Amino acid sequence: MVKHGAPQLAVDATGYRVAIIAGSWHTTVMNGLIDGATATLEASGATRRLITVAGSFEIPLAAQAALANGYDAVVCLGVIIRGDTPHFDFVADAVTSGLTRVQLDAGKPVGFGILTVDNDAQALDRAGLDDSSESKGQEAAEAALQLAVTVNGLAE
Repeated sequence: MVKHGAPQLAVDATGYRVAIIAGSWHTTVMNGLIDGATATLEASGATRRLITVAGSFEIPLAAQAALANGYDAVVCLGVIIRGDTPHFDFVADAVTSGLTRVQLDAGKPVGFGILTVDNDAQALDRAGLDDSSESKGQEAAEAALQLAVTVNGLAE
């Protein structure tokens, strides 16, 4: 997989509870994203729960609920593909703003694995599948875990 300068963020997250919040659209892409996040969480020692929601727009509320109910971090995975109307812009902005707000309000990490792409090919290329060049599910999980460990370390 091409990582183009991506940092190495693997950490020991034994004892951390992480929710993977995943949209239901674009099953092939979502399965790749979920697999990448799951493998990363397993390798770190964190426990995980998969929570599926209808689409990307619903992810911020599910993330907020998970963090309010004791999860140490969430990894949010979704796919928003540009179409012929402004719908893409509204949904992408709402999800991004919503997840930013959730992270800051909760004071807990939100791994951002929401693909905002122009077409199916771009989504597949980022899904972490055998022929993909990137694994955004893995990257989102790594970022959430690394930040969780960092934030916990600041409390010491």
